[in-house]
Amino acid sequence: MPELRKDPIIDRWVIISSERGQRPVFLAEAAEAPKPGAICPLCPGNEAMTPPEVFAIRPASVSSPPNSPNWVLRVVPNKFPALRIEGDLNKHGVGLYDKMNGVGPHEVIVETPIHSQTLTGMDVPSFQNLFLAYRERTLDLLRDKRFKFIMIFKNQGSMAGASLAHSHSQLIALPIIPKRLSEEINGSLNYYRYRDRCVFCDIIAQESEEKERIIYENEHFIAISPFASRFPFETWILPKVHEESFLYSKAHDNYFAIADALSVILKKQEKVLNSPPYNYMIHTTPIEMIDSPYYHWHIEIIPRLTKMAGFEWGTGFYINPTPPEEATIYLQEADV
Repeated sequence: MPELRKDPIIDRWVIISSERGQRPVFLAEAAEAPKPGAICPLCPGNEAMTPPEVFAIRPASVSSPPNSPNWVLRVVPNKFPALRIEGDLNKHGVGLYDKMNGVGPHEVIVETPIHSQTLTGMDVPSFQNLFLAYRERTLDLLRDKRFKFIMIFKNQGSMAGASLAHSHSQLIALPIIPKRLSEEINGSLNYYRYRDRCVFCDIIAQESEEKERIIYENEHFIAISPFASRFPFETWILPKVHEESFLYSKAHDNYFAIADALSVILKKQEKVLNSPPYNYMIHTTPIEMIDSPYYHWHIEIIPRLTKMAGFEWGTGFYINPTPPEEATIYLQEADV
C-alpha cells in the first residue's frame, strides 16, 4: 500500500510509492511507432492490456461496447498508480511524523487513438473532448468524500516525466490539499483581505492594460507570460471573468474557448521551441471552495528547457534565463 508522508519541518506531503518504479519506459522522447517487440498498451486493439475503461468518447455513428476499439478518447485506471483507490485513509502519527494510507484513484486519459499524434496535431474539438473528459471524471470522483482535490496534469516527453510516447494526460484524486495549491490559495486570500479583489483578476487587468506579456487571447480566455515566470516560456491561461473552478466555466461553450487557447499556445511553443517536452497542470479550487471570490482557476504550461540544480533545490528560488517579455514576443510572432 502506498503512503502519504508529511515532512514535519515544512508541512509538505510526499507520496511514497515503490510500485511506480515498475512503470514501463520503453519508448523514445518523441512520439513515434513502438520499437520492435514493444506493444503500446494505449493503442486501439490493445484494450485488454489496460484496466477496464471508466470513461470513453466514441463516434455517435459507431456502435461498440466498452473496452473495444473505435474510440476517440479513453480513460483507464493507471496500471502502475501513485495511489490506490481501495482502503481507508487511516491517518495517524508515529512520534512527530504524520502518515496515512496512499488512497486515491490514478487515471490515464488517452487523448487520441493515433499513436504518433500529439496534442499539437489535434483540432480544437479534440481538445474539447479532453476537457469534457476531465470534467466528467472529476465530478464522478468528487462524489467520494475521501477525496479533497483532483490534480489534472500532462507530461509530454520523457524529460517531462512521461513513460509512454502515446499522447495522454493524467488525473490523481488526493485526500489532502497539495501544498503548492494551498500556498496559492493562502496568497490569494491574503491579497483579497487587503484589497477586496481577486489577485488573478487584477493581474489580467494590468496585463490587458500594459500589453507586454499577452501571448494570445480570445473572447473568454487570456494567455500570458507571468511577470515572475519561474521557467523560460512559462505560460498561464486564465478565464477573463472570475471563475473559481474549471468545472463550472461561465463560457457556456463546452470548453471551446479554453480548448482554442490551449491548442494555440501548445502549437506556438512547438514552433518556437522545436517541440519541447512540457508539463501542464490545471490549478482549480478544491470542492469545498466553490464560489470563492479570491481564487481564480487557470492552466500553467511549463516547457522543460532548464533543470533544477543545487541552488534552486537549496533555496527555493528559480533562475529563469529568458525574461517573460522576450518569451512573449517570440510566441506572439509564431504563426500557427
